[in-house]
Amino acid sequence: MEISKVGVVGCGLMGHGIAQICAQAGWDVVVREVSQEKLDGGIGKIEKQLARAVEKGRAEQSDADAVLGRIQPTLEYSDLADCDLVIEAITEDLGLKLEMWKQVDGVAKDGATFATNTSSLPVAEQAAATSRPERFLGLHFFNPAQVMPLLEVVRADGTGDDAVQLGFELGEKLGKTTVAAQDNRGFIVNRLLVPYMLDSIRACEQGVGSIEDIDTGMKAGASHPMGPLTLADFVGLDTLASIADVMHEAYGEERFAPPPTLSKLVDAGHYGRKSGRGFYDYSGERPTPTDLGI
Repeated sequence: MEISKVGVVGCGLMGHGIAQICAQAGWDVVVREVSQEKLDGGIGKIEKQLARAVEKGRAEQSDADAVLGRIQPTLEYSDLADCDLVIEAITEDLGLKLEMWKQVDGVAKDGATFATNTSSLPVAEQAAATSRPERFLGLHFFNPAQVMPLLEVVRADGTGDDAVQLGFELGEKLGKTTVAAQDNRGFIVNRLLVPYMLDSIRACEQGVGSIEDIDTGMKAGASHPMGPLTLADFVGLDTLASIADVMHEAYGEERFAPPPTLSKLVDAGHYGRKSGRGFYDYSGERPTPTDLGI
């Protein structure tokens, strides 16, 4: 299927990046949000990203203007009606996603393909909320979508070959490295990465090492670009806890259970980088380890 217009539902942490890279690939993009404030915030992030690219000589101003010109912000589901592909990038809450898909399914054209950017929730269950499960797949981008090279193309039980092929073609057009994943909780990357981050939190709780020493050890000893606790802050501790809950319920293994420290930080509103505090405090010139007494 030829794509000329892409719809993105959600203009937050992931949605604004997905909208930007699709517009950079030359597609017209409709991005929908629930409020003008959130919509303005997401578009503002895109503008900053493009301005930075121009400032650093990676793009011409005319190119940045053209990308912004291809993005149509909206508060209305009806503006998604003529999109060839609609990508969901809203809060990681199954109930909210199911309700959203019912709305989108009611306005989208018959030939449109749907994709969820979920990192842990079942693709098949979302597909069942629509009238087109054969044209429904997972497209799991990584944060930030403008930079991270991987795209997991997820096939659910009812996903047709044409939808999967479209996913891989989209990844190629976006310059992503694509991998095929089955519809299990966490897919490939999070299935392996989430227990690693959770184990690093348990190691901190058990006095195996300090926050900084655990991070420094994994960077210097395993050639990781950032330590697991820094990564957890970057992912978002609320997001990590939500994924852990979903995976723990699905697999029933303690290694997927959120450690007490993670739950305490989330309950206190300390979500990592996006809130200014998590395992590190980001209020100063450089991040400093947090006192986990909360």
